[in-house]
Order: sequence, then structure tokens, then C-alpha cells
Amino acid sequence: MKSGTIIEYIDQQKLICAAVADVKGKRLRLITESDKEVSLSASRISLTSDDALSESASRSTMVEALKATVARRESLKQEIDLKELWELLNEEGEWIDLTTMAEYCFSEAVTSDHKSAIIRAFFENRTWFKFDHDRFLPYTPEQVEQMLAKKREEERRNKVITEGAAWLKGLLGDKKPGPCDHAMEIITCLKGWYIDERESRHFDMAKAVLSEANINSHETVFRILVKLEVFDENENIDLIRMEVPRNFSDEVLQEAKKLVEEAPVSFNGRRDLTHLSTITIDGRYTTDYDDAVTIERLDDRKTLLGVHIVDVAESVKRGSLIDRRALSRGSSIYMPDQKIPMLPSDLSDNLCSLVEGAVRPCISVMITLNRFHAVEDFEVVPTIVTVRRQLTYTGANTLAKEGDEDLSTLIKIGQAFRKKRLDSGAVHLSLPEVNVHLDEEGNPVISTVDRESPSRMMVAELMIMSNWLMASFLARHSLPTFFRLQPDPKERLFKGEEPSLYLNCMQRKQLSRAYISQKAGHHSGLGLDAYTTASSPIRRYYDLVSQRQIRSVLGLEEPYTEDDVAEVSQHLDIPMGSIGRIQSNRRRYWILKYLESKIGERVEGLVLDKRRHSFQVLLLDYMMEVMLPASGLSLKSGDMVQTVIQHADARKDNLAVFVG
Repeated sequence: MKSGTIIEYIDQQKLICAAVADVKGKRLRLITESDKEVSLSASRISLTSDDALSESASRSTMVEALKATVARRESLKQEIDLKELWELLNEEGEWIDLTTMAEYCFSEAVTSDHKSAIIRAFFENRTWFKFDHDRFLPYTPEQVEQMLAKKREEERRNKVITEGAAWLKGLLGDKKPGPCDHAMEIITCLKGWYIDERESRHFDMAKAVLSEANINSHETVFRILVKLEVFDENENIDLIRMEVPRNFSDEVLQEAKKLVEEAPVSFNGRRDLTHLSTITIDGRYTTDYDDAVTIERLDDRKTLLGVHIVDVAESVKRGSLIDRRALSRGSSIYMPDQKIPMLPSDLSDNLCSLVEGAVRPCISVMITLNRFHAVEDFEVVPTIVTVRRQLTYTGANTLAKEGDEDLSTLIKIGQAFRKKRLDSGAVHLSLPEVNVHLDEEGNPVISTVDRESPSRMMVAELMIMSNWLMASFLARHSLPTFFRLQPDPKERLFKGEEPSLYLNCMQRKQLSRAYISQKAGHHSGLGLDAYTTASSPIRRYYDLVSQRQIRSVLGLEEPYTEDDVAEVSQHLDIPMGSIGRIQSNRRRYWILKYLESKIGERVEGLVLDKRRHSFQVLLLDYMMEVMLPASGLSLKSGDMVQTVIQHADARKDNLAVFVG
């Protein structure tokens, strides 16, 4: 190839026309139509012209000649009708070379300009022919239709991006934007982008729209979605991301309503305990009551304690529509701003709840205690009960302090059982609990709950006792259920009860992970030889299964087999893996929301650990851990430190403090 030869090559999806200035082996030095000097491998040439420029021509002359050549070729390209050409040739089904294709397109003698025009036309429009350097293959009609559909979609997509971006810019401005034909599509894309990010099938489209609108922050997208009333200002993104159902279908609600109206509960064969003074003790905002207690003095030496668990399985039959929905939910979800029940409220707050004055079927653990309040014997029986007193923890504490005999005895029983567990090696963690709820205006209210108050301690211990005995009952009858086991702690920092908050926090980090088994076994944290959860069948499906297993021993229904329990476990893995995270995240969100209005306030902190450039500190008023910058501080684990709230952002999950 000699100097001056006009060639064409493809670079970055563009056809470039150039003249050869010099040849060195297999590489060419070129002058392009845009007056650039380029080094190119000869193998990249897509067309070599028959004509050439004068080797003695100046560079500017060469560039002008190249521009004129390109202009001629572009003009010839306009004469080519690819659709008409395809209609003529599509039945050929064979590759057509460049010269032949040029002869089809032009009546005059074929020159390099004609060949270039062909390449340019086919390179720019790939709808009708497959293009391979210097030959062409007509697509089939089906392939062409696919190409055209793709082109139409691309044009539509570009329109959505352009118009959608303009609409979003308007939303962020002071003036109200006009309507957008693509509003719903844009909203769907933005919602998917915000919630699932790269996992969203709308990610690419959302990214393109946001880029066109010069929007690059999650915060701005959230603000747009709030403005469009797609999200609430305090939207719980976890519920959307994890696809948690918030409501029940009309079909489920209708079935629940039917159960209430028909009240198909049979009291036959149940021990009538409606004459007893049955008590529930719960939180102030509780509406679903699933456990109650009674106390009877048998003689001077013995007491009969009754722990009564509402018999949900009497109404919610295994395999029913309501049961299947309960299984898919796994548990009720309790958050400061919302409760999502496992069962419809007609059941959870009514038919299957131990509401005061109503006769309800129960599975009761009747426990005979000696004069030292130690368990001597127990039986598990089907009963009917009527709650006489529906107390709150605060109310129960007050009554006990005033000398209520039943409550005082129950508290002593709880204390005795805790001592038994501690003597058996239980790890008791005494950590404050922070309660978060919203006031009538929707603002978060924070309060600290004393988990060691007499009534809370008593209820906790009696529920642990009843679950222990129900686990022993099922193990004795060789029935599988969701037994809870826990190995010994990695390290035991104290025995019995320890008042030091720091040691309690450190001991919590040393606990071994509890796990579920179909066989009973030791639970080190509780200091018991068997344990399950069967005391909350309204709000936990695990407990409902355990209750059904107990009912099977009592002759009330057929038991779950080991395979059945394994299948239920498999169904519960997904929802139960999410619920704890949803609840803790939402609680943290509202605490941070509360702290947004407390910037500059002092909070006492407990130093838990020293990191390289910071201290891990527990804010005592909120039981929330935060990193405190270590610059210039001389602190050690266990020290108390005054901190000041510097920054809080609930939506971004950010909290910053400095030393006060």
C-alpha cells in the first residue's frame, strides 16, 4: 500500500476516512478527515479505495480532499433504501459481497465511493441485514420484526428518559410540573431503585432517568417519592424490601369473621376453671392476650399454680386458609408505629384472646408447688377459663405493694424459680429495656422499662416455667417440636445476678448461639434440661405447632410427624429470619428520629470497648451503641463518659456523638 491511498476504518462505532501518510511493516501512519494523525494496524482497514491522493500534497490539501470524499460518499448513501433492498433480497438466504450489493443499489459503474456508501448505510442501520466487513446477509422476516420491535422500544425508552427527567426536575423545583405520560413507569422505576438498588429489574432505566435529571442521591429520590405520596415520610422500607404482607385478604378476613360468628369452640372434655380468679398481666398497649395465671392454696404446704395458654388451635385448624397465612407470616411483628399480627384481629384480639369476662378454651399447665414454691408435680390439661382481672405491669406492681395476696404469692413463686435456674447455671442478664411508642401526633416517646420490676420478673419466670414443663411433657411423650437448645457460654463472667451493667453487656457477647432441634436438650442460658416456646400461640407459629403437639397427646388432634415439623421449619426459615431484623431496625429508626430533635443534649455513656481510633460506647438512656472519636481521650472499658448528641439522621441510620 502506497502513501496517499484513501482507506476507511471503524473506530468507536464510527466510520473514519483517512489517507495513508507512511507505511511501516504492518502499521500505517494516517491523516484522518478531522486532521488527526493516527497509527493503525493494516488489519483494521474496512475499505481500501482504488484512487489515491498525491504523495506531494500538503497536509491541509489532503484533509480537504478527504472531507470532499466523505461528502460524496454520504450523498450516495442517501440514495440507498435498505428496506426496499431487503424486500428484494430477503428470500436469497445467502451472503452477498460488497461489489454485488453496490451493483444492486446503483445503476452506474461501481467505484470506491459507491462501496463506501454501501458500508456506511449498512453500518448505521443493522435492522435489515447482517453486516460482516464486506459482505451482507438478509435477515429473516422474523428477525427483522424483532429488530424493529427493539428499535421501537429503544425510541420509547429514550422518550421516557427525556420526558421523565424533565418531570423530576420540575418536581424538585418551586413550580408544580405538568402531567407526565410516563409518571407511573417512572415511579415504579424509582421505587425499585431506592428499595432494591442493583437487584431491581428497573435499575438501568432508573439510573438513566436520574442521570438525565442530574439526581445522584438516595435522599433526593426518597424526597421525590414522599412528594408524590408513594412513600410516607417515615416509610418502613424493610417491610417493602422483604415483601412483608401488612393486611389480610378479604377471603381470610371473611373466614375469621365466620369463626367468630359461629364460635365453633367445643368445651366438651375440658376442665372448667371459670370459677378461679384468673389474671392476665401485660403491657399497657397489649390487645392480644395469650396467657393468664391462677393460684390456689391446696393446704398449708402445697399450692396449685395454673398457667393458662389460650387454645388457638381449637379455632385455627391445621391446613385451613387462616393457618396457611399464619405459617407464611411466621410471627406477629411489633414495632413502635405498627403491629402486623400473625392472625386476623378478629382472632388475635377477640376469639383467640383471653379478654376479660369471656369464656375461652385453654391448654393449662397445672403445677403443684411445695411450701418452698418448688415444683413437685404438674399436669397439662385442656380447660376453659374466664379472666377476672386484666392488669398492666404497673397496676400489678401497685396491687402487690398494697398487699394483694395472690400477686404477692405469684411474685414469690417467680423469685423461687429464678433462684432454682440460677443455681442450675442459668445466665441471667439484667439489662434495661427501652420502650418506644408514638404519641397521638405521631412523635416518638422514649421510656425505660424496668425488666426486673416484681410483675415483669414474675410473668417472665412463670412463662419460662410453663414452657419448660410443656417441653418436658412433649419429650416424655416422644413428640417432635421446636425445642430450644443452647450450649454453655464461651466464657462465664459471673454467676447468679450481677448488678454491673458493663459485665452484663460483656456476658451477652459471650453467650453461645441458641438453636432449634426436634429433640429436647440442655438450654444453658435458662439453666433448664428442656425448653420450647408454647406460651404465645397467637403471635408465634412455633408456639402454635407446640400447642398442637400437646393437643395430640390430649387426644384433641393428630400430631405432626418429624417430617411435618421439618417442613414447617423450612417454611418458617424465611419469615423468621427477617422479623427480628425488621423489629430492631424499626425501633432503632424511631430512637434516631427522637434524637434528631435532641442535638446538643448530654447523654451518659458506658465505654464497652476501645478501637483503634474510637471507643464503642453504650448510650444508657437509649441502650444504643455508638462510636465515640478517641482523639485525646484516656478511657478504658467499663468507664462512664458524658457524651453530647452531635448528629442524628433516622433515614440514613446515622448517629454521631462527641465528649461533653
